[in-house]
Amino acid sequence: MAELMTKLLIDCDPGIDDALALALAAGSPYLEVVGVTTVGGNVDLARTTANALALREFLDLGDVPVTPGAAGALLRKTVRAAHVHGSTGLGDAVLPPPTRPACEGHAVDFIVNTLRASPGEITLVATGPLTNIALAVRREPRIVEWARDFVIMGGSYTRGNHNPAAEFNMLADPEAASIVFDAGWTVKMLGLDVTLKALVTTEVLDRMRPLGRLADVLLVPAASAYGMVTAEGGPAIHDACAVAYALDPSLFTCVPAVVRVETAGLYTSGMTVTDFKLHDRPANALVATSLEAGRFWDVVLEAYGRLARRLG
Repeated sequence: MAELMTKLLIDCDPGIDDALALALAAGSPYLEVVGVTTVGGNVDLARTTANALALREFLDLGDVPVTPGAAGALLRKTVRAAHVHGSTGLGDAVLPPPTRPACEGHAVDFIVNTLRASPGEITLVATGPLTNIALAVRREPRIVEWARDFVIMGGSYTRGNHNPAAEFNMLADPEAASIVFDAGWTVKMLGLDVTLKALVTTEVLDRMRPLGRLADVLLVPAASAYGMVTAEGGPAIHDACAVAYALDPSLFTCVPAVVRVETAGLYTSGMTVTDFKLHDRPANALVATSLEAGRFWDVVLEAYGRLARRLG
């Protein structure tokens, strides 16, 4: 567990699990969210931005800037996941509408300017398609040096979810993902191989239920919206794993690897082709291969409990 405060800039597409990731960041005493940028992904950009604004107020994130970015992929047709996240993106959760607008400007400029102003201080976390990050890297390649760390939820070395080969965030913009993995930093990749172990079981849901307004309005409706919850398993809160890594990397086992993103395959576009045999090549990623699920939930639910007490 980090003892010093870790500053986070979160690029996201809320999204049920993005909302639960933001709640984790808001509840941890060891994390400070310095900005939220939005991208079209789970639902359209207008909705992901509206959801981020509503979450900023509901989660009591204060004046944290929320800045919209890319509406769609660099080269591809739009891929969305409303069939998973619901038409609003937040499943069965209904938040009060936001009263404050998004910041003017573009997410790419916000990312570049924020990292430039505080080199080595801010961890960049991406939980949606990597379009904004790719554009930021193209705009200012030095962000790979300025970021304290770079963590994503995305990819997999074994499977896909949107199709057999590719995880949704990678499939939504493979060209952007390829740019990001080849940018010269070490991407911390929290893929389906571990996020599918962060399951909302009946035990987890029962631990959420007493958490007052936070549980009633957001946690329980969101966590149970896109899958049946049973004693043995349930929906995975994928994106929360990326924030959990920023909070406590020891929750995960990570292995150095060379990751390339398939952009040309007829059936495999967006596949994160992962080679753990480096053969003297420098790794461009640390790929998570296992998760201590019990301790993960202890960390997450402790943060949710702190947030619930603050929200009343």
